Amino acid sequence: MANSEDATSTADIRAVARVGQICALFGPGVVELSAADIADATGLNRTTAYRYCASMAAAGILERGVRRGTFALGRLMLELGIQALGRQRIVEIAGPHLQRLRTAVRMTAVLSIRGANGPVVALAEEDTSRVVVVTVHPGTKLDPTAAQSQLMLAYGDAAAMEAATAGLPAAQRARLETDVYSARRQGYSVVWNDSTYAVAAPVFDDKGLVATVALLGAGELDLEQTLEQLLATADALSAELGHARDSSPRVVG
Repeated sequence: MANSEDATSTADIRAVARVGQICALFGPGVVELSAADIADATGLNRTTAYRYCASMAAAGILERGVRRGTFALGRLMLELGIQALGRQRIVEIAGPHLQRLRTAVRMTAVLSIRGANGPVVALAEEDTSRVVVVTVHPGTKLDPTAAQSQLMLAYGDAAAMEAATAGLPAAQRARLETDVYSARRQGYSVVWNDSTYAVAAPVFDDKGLVATVALLGAGELDLEQTLEQLLATADALSAELGHARDSSPRVVG
C-alpha cells in the first residue's frame, strides 16, 4: 500500500513539474503552441502532450489559440501573473523613473525582475527619438549573457551561477564567470552585441537585489554620462524601497 502511495505521489510531482515546463515554453515571441510543438520541446509523445494541454485548458491554465489546433496561456495565468506583479512594489514605482531616464539619455529604459530561471523584463520605456530603436518586450526571458543577467548572478548565490553555466563549454563558462565578477566589482554591467549595447545597474530593497534597470542603445556609447544617469535612477529606486546604499565609489571602466 505504501509503495502504491509513493508511486502516486511521485507521478503527481512529475505532472506538476511538466505543467510548469509547458507554461515556460510561452513568451512574447511564442504566443501559441500546438500539442506537436510541445511534444517536440518536452520529449513527450504527441498524445500525452495533447492530454496535458486539454487538461490545462479545462483548468484555465491554457486556452484554445486563434490558429486551429493551438493553445495559448489562459485567463488563470493572466490573473496569477497580475497578482504576482502586484506583489512586486518595484514594478509599481518604477514607471516614472524609467520615463525620466529614457528622456534624459534618449535610450530605451528597461526594468527586469527575477523570474523562475533568470531575469524577466517587466517594464520597457522605448526611446523613439533616434533612427534606430533598440527595445525588448515585457515578458522576455533574458539569457545568462545579458547585462541584467550578469548582475542577477553577481548578487546571487552559487546555485544560481551553477545553473546558469550548466552545459556551457569551458571557454564560455570562464567568460561568463569573468563578466559576472566584473559586474559585482564595478556595480554595473555593460554588454555589446555587434553595434547595440545594454548597460545595467542593480536595484536593491532592504533584503537585497530586487531588480535591474538597463539602458539599450546602438552606435557610440558615452559610458560615463550614461552611467551617471543610470546609477542615479537605480539608487533613487533603491532608496524608495528602503535600501541604504554603500557609500563606496563604483569603478568605471
